[in-house]
Amino acid sequence: MQRRLFLKSAGAVTVLVVAGGVWRACDQGVFSVGAGPAFEPWKDWQESKNSPLALVRAAILAASPHNPQPWLFKVGDSSIDLYLAPRRFPGALDPYLREEHIEMGCALENLMLAATTNGYKASATLFPAQLLSASSYADPELVARVALAPGPKQQSELYDAIPRWHTNRSPYDLRPLPTDFVEAIQKVASDETDVKAFVFAETADCNRIVDMISTANDIVYADPQVEQGSSPWVRLQWSYVQKFRDGLILDEFDESPSTVAIRKFTGVQLGRFAVKHRLLRVESYAELLRATLLFGVIAVRDRYDRAQSLRTGRIWQRTHLLATARGVAGRPVNEVVELIDHQRWQKQEPQAQAALFDLIGDKTWQPTFRFRLGYPVRQVSPSPRRPVNDVRL
Repeated sequence: MQRRLFLKSAGAVTVLVVAGGVWRACDQGVFSVGAGPAFEPWKDWQESKNSPLALVRAAILAASPHNPQPWLFKVGDSSIDLYLAPRRFPGALDPYLREEHIEMGCALENLMLAATTNGYKASATLFPAQLLSASSYADPELVARVALAPGPKQQSELYDAIPRWHTNRSPYDLRPLPTDFVEAIQKVASDETDVKAFVFAETADCNRIVDMISTANDIVYADPQVEQGSSPWVRLQWSYVQKFRDGLILDEFDESPSTVAIRKFTGVQLGRFAVKHRLLRVESYAELLRATLLFGVIAVRDRYDRAQSLRTGRIWQRTHLLATARGVAGRPVNEVVELIDHQRWQKQEPQAQAALFDLIGDKTWQPTFRFRLGYPVRQVSPSPRRPVNDVRL
């Protein structure tokens, strides 16, 4: 299907048949969406069944918004330790590694789901700490330990959704989401005391959120340090995708498959806003977001508490897996909280925080993660993943 769409696009055939064209197309990955070693973890994730390694194979398929995959695992017969790799982060965009800790929570959620399915009773211990400036972390940081004991096998729709969920940055259509699904998202953190999910589906609230995102994005990306730290995580060359197996790739962006194929073939470079997922059509980002019928906010008592960040990641992963199981797409839209981090790091008054407090109507909760959900206009490819052997200590 991807290849047919490419060949039907205007001028594509002409481009391909000129001297060396087919070779260049193959070399650039035009016909290789989701193929190659960088994508094998999505296919072999159920190998090593009924062993601790099977849990790690599921964990590495967790959400990683900028796809640095900051996780490392120490695997034993009766426990798995989760370590944060502190150098795998997008620089000034995440100066306190807050989002990286959230990603560690996403990996933990997948691991816990896989434990039950593989016949383990798992209990997670989160090691408390306050998040510090990224420069304070020199070595891998132990953030959680999962103790394993024999237990009954139990399948779940969330576990089954692990190989099918992908961050979908394409447009969403305007079909209303089922009421029972919206209610389930509202309750996804109901068993937590320090984490809460807020859902916004009213048009006025959604428009307000889009305006906040656009303003925050302009401020954050006016800082050249943000671009400098984020750019290395954008993999434009197919050979780099296969070599590094991380970062953002062209196939994930909000362009049609035929347009992406042409860009890959011609080697068109992207502007600085490529770093922020929207990539190719900066002027239409707000328009894309306005076609959203549900925004969500995950809030905590203390945004810079490590354990609460890990729990946030578990809630986001759970939310995205539930959405996938119900045929709904999702993506982070976390620019406003990134602005709060940025202003705090620059020793400025975090003005964006007041807007978020006003949105949720409760100053006792600090928003730390925002997302959008909806029915996708098109499906998207998986992101590259580092293999299990590269993430084991």
